[in-house]
Amino acid sequence: MDGFHHLFLLQLLLCFQLLLLPINSFSAAVDWHPAVASWYGSPEGDGSDGGACGYGPMVDAVPLRGRVAAVSPILFKGGEGCGECYNVMCMDKSICSPRGVTVIVTDECPGCPARTQFDLSGAAFGSLANPGERDQLRNRGTIPVLFRRTSCVSPGKNVAFRVNEGSTAYWLSLLVEFEDGDGDIGSMHIKQAGSSEWLEMSHSWGANWIMNGGPLRGPFSVQLTSLSNAKTLIAMDVIPQDWKPLATYVSRQSYYF
Repeated sequence: MDGFHHLFLLQLLLCFQLLLLPINSFSAAVDWHPAVASWYGSPEGDGSDGGACGYGPMVDAVPLRGRVAAVSPILFKGGEGCGECYNVMCMDKSICSPRGVTVIVTDECPGCPARTQFDLSGAAFGSLANPGERDQLRNRGTIPVLFRRTSCVSPGKNVAFRVNEGSTAYWLSLLVEFEDGDGDIGSMHIKQAGSSEWLEMSHSWGANWIMNGGPLRGPFSVQLTSLSNAKTLIAMDVIPQDWKPLATYVSRQSYYF
């Protein structure tokens, strides 16, 4: 059976399973959407430490560890979907846990054949299963699932900004880490020392944003605006005057609007 017909049958099976849900379960599932899930890497692996979002080795640490997902282009949104969190749940009650798993977008899966697909780490995919059924579920390879957006929560973590390699006073590149809430970023601005003007940054790739021009003078405040609902976070003076490339600066003073 070719890949197209296999995916069509998976989607058809998902629709049939939805029809078999009890009324109370169906009413709870109306906010969910159909998709396909697959997995990659080692069976209990945390996922790739590369990835199109640029998080690098962060995938091996909490809160990303064991929860990473590469997603099809419609969910990746050209990198603006990086950091979004999703609940994913499979439907076969004989093998699937009713709790599902919460995953974080860390990579793109441009080769995924389904329009809406989650390519999960082995650990995340296994978490979809009932206790003792992880290997059996992984043996299925590709399965129909339901998914929905959810708020991101990073216990003990404040939003942080990594200054990327090559940054100077005339070209500043930042990677956003641990953004709670919606997780996605629609726009990003910085404010220099002694200025009241917010300067708009350009989306570069993944979770990376850049500012050209200068010279730029720290300390910098950073303003993030959610792609989903325009909610704004301001991290005051988060990047110090003596900032350095490859350093990560954690916000101690953040305000939501």
